[in-house]
Amino acid sequence: MKDKIQTLSTVKIQHTNDLYKIVDSLNRTLKEDDLMFGLALDEDDNETAVFTIYRT
Repeated sequence: MKDKIQTLSTVKIQHTNDLYKIVDSLNRTLKEDDLMFGLALDEDDNETAVFTIYRT
């Protein structure tokens, strides 16, 4: 049986060059708590990033 990934929260924020550092730090720190964090550029606006929190 495969584990399901649950989306807990998604927020759009202004993109900056160092956002990935925050996401990387959160993933390294909280992976043992079954949390995962994602960051992507908005498909319609390259100035906007989409930050998502998942429970694994």
